[in-house]
Amino acid sequence: MSVAHRRGWKTWAAISAALTGLVLPAVTATPAGATTTAYDSTYYKNAVGKTGTSLKSSLHTIISSQSKISYDAVWNALKVTDQDPNNAGNVLLLYSGVSRSKSLNGGDVGDWNREHVWAQSHGNFGTSAGPGTDLHHLRACDVQVNSTRGNKDFDNGGSAVSGAPGSYTDANSFEPRDADKGDVARMILYMAVRYEGDDAWPDLEANDSINGSVPLHGRLSVLKQWNEQDPPSAFEERRNDVIYNSYQGNRNPFIDHPEWVEAIW
Repeated sequence: MSVAHRRGWKTWAAISAALTGLVLPAVTATPAGATTTAYDSTYYKNAVGKTGTSLKSSLHTIISSQSKISYDAVWNALKVTDQDPNNAGNVLLLYSGVSRSKSLNGGDVGDWNREHVWAQSHGNFGTSAGPGTDLHHLRACDVQVNSTRGNKDFDNGGSAVSGAPGSYTDANSFEPRDADKGDVARMILYMAVRYEGDDAWPDLEANDSINGSVPLHGRLSVLKQWNEQDPPSAFEERRNDVIYNSYQGNRNPFIDHPEWVEAIW
């Protein structure tokens, strides 16, 4: 995506966020202006111009063509996909933004581990190759912060999370820091498009509720707000490219086209 197009999308998002503080008549939100990418005439050619269920179906077909890796292989993959752009020996941790040595992967306090942004229990897919190892929703995360998040849905509010300034949690929901809100939204919505129940895995769907061990994840209305509030960053875009070029051969369409969130939902 060109800098100009990305800047235009971010400018729209910033203006939208500023307007939320004004008292205005209720209106229907205007979708973000269409972006363009180098993949529109090739990878996304059967999706461009569509909306609603037609767009969702086309994207599902496109991104379902992917290579799968083992859960053990995820360790080394995350050392590449989540590399700190300012320190090649570290990874950047989700929810906290902490830069930590790549060698500190494991399960002890002070380590980082593999966070399933779409919680495993929300579909019971475990860690088998498939949704359990899909790098588009797996991120490096501090062990204790990962435990605090658990399998909670995403929503606003709660108490401050120790070790992750700007993140909050309560009994059944988790709010990531502002810099990760859009990332989380686009990862969840990728999963809702990629896994539609037409293979060996459940039909994963985003909804507007707080859920348990079901193939649902929420809250959709909040995730949509986060997608607009926090547009794709250079880190997120690089990550999408690395997964596409080096690991799975598929892309997260909502990083390339964040306006497609509103077009579908």
